[in-house]
Amino acid sequence: MRIVITGASGNVGTALLRRLIGTGDGHDLVGIVRRPPPAEGVYREVTWHATDLADADAQDRLRPIFEGADAVVHLAWGFQPTRNTEYLTRVGVGGTRAVLGAAHAAAVGHLVHMSSVGAYAPGRYGDYVNEDWPTLGIRTSPYSRDKSRAESLLDEYLDEQGNAAIPVARLRPGFIVQRDAASGLMRYALPGYVPMPVVPLLPIVPLDRRLCIPLVHADDVAAALVAIVHRCAVGPFNVAAELPVRRADVAEVLNARQIHVPSQILGTLVDLTWRARLQPIDRGWLDMAFSVPLLDCARAEKELGWQPTWSSVAALADVIDGVARQASTESPPLRPRSMLEQLRRDLTEGLMTTRHLP
Repeated sequence: MRIVITGASGNVGTALLRRLIGTGDGHDLVGIVRRPPPAEGVYREVTWHATDLADADAQDRLRPIFEGADAVVHLAWGFQPTRNTEYLTRVGVGGTRAVLGAAHAAAVGHLVHMSSVGAYAPGRYGDYVNEDWPTLGIRTSPYSRDKSRAESLLDEYLDEQGNAAIPVARLRPGFIVQRDAASGLMRYALPGYVPMPVVPLLPIVPLDRRLCIPLVHADDVAAALVAIVHRCAVGPFNVAAELPVRRADVAEVLNARQIHVPSQILGTLVDLTWRARLQPIDRGWLDMAFSVPLLDCARAEKELGWQPTWSSVAALADVIDGVARQASTESPPLRPRSMLEQLRRDLTEGLMTTRHLP
């Protein structure tokens, strides 16, 4: 199969490449990223194209790349800069519109869109929902709003095109982690002056006792994507590990003491420190963590034969071990996190929360 993957060098993209190459099926793999990685490891097996999906001409540039594709897997998304939500919307919503338009024009065989638990509406925190729960997003989270809008674009396309539409699937995973993404995830989440190895040494976990979130390992997300592609499945699919992660699980993995801090207070602290430019995560991420429902994965199990191989606690322990060891890959999004480099770029190129390339 000829499989084109946007965001192929990121967290999920790297896991998907490992899975596809590991099958030994000899797929023709094409990656679309802003910064192609060096030809090392799994990235060596891919034909790379450098394209920013936020550009106005992205759809025109994508169409010839999509020609002859059996499947397009759309993973590309932006998490920073959190102070430039207009650019993030152009990447996420505008990029999805460009991918959808180019895929239809090129008559690709199958489009698989990476959505998120964050696309779901609040109202069932701590309860399980299936794929029929509304994808209205969380109002205070820019990430969630854009994931919701991207889902609306797919709905509008399918309604307008009817029988002429290409087959479309969408995956709605919980929060995705893996060891190899540790440096990339910490680059987005930690200010440059905080060393990664400090995180696993935290003596306390100051979180709301209500914390209950769906988590899933990137390897299991990749397995679901491969199953969707190979079966040309359509429609939405939830995927998450069991059991959901609670505050006690975080404390256990960190070997730390639990302290109850209400989410409202945490949200205020996150907001104030973000506004003061002391850390790069906006309040919307915390609001989402205390708003999203849990995921009923029965449809993925039945139609894809999918079962998670990592428990949520094992997945959390995997990424925390990666943080302690400063795990990384050769790709720009997952490269080693250097405090000196990050501080230098903050001074010369602007803060992580304002520049386009983290």
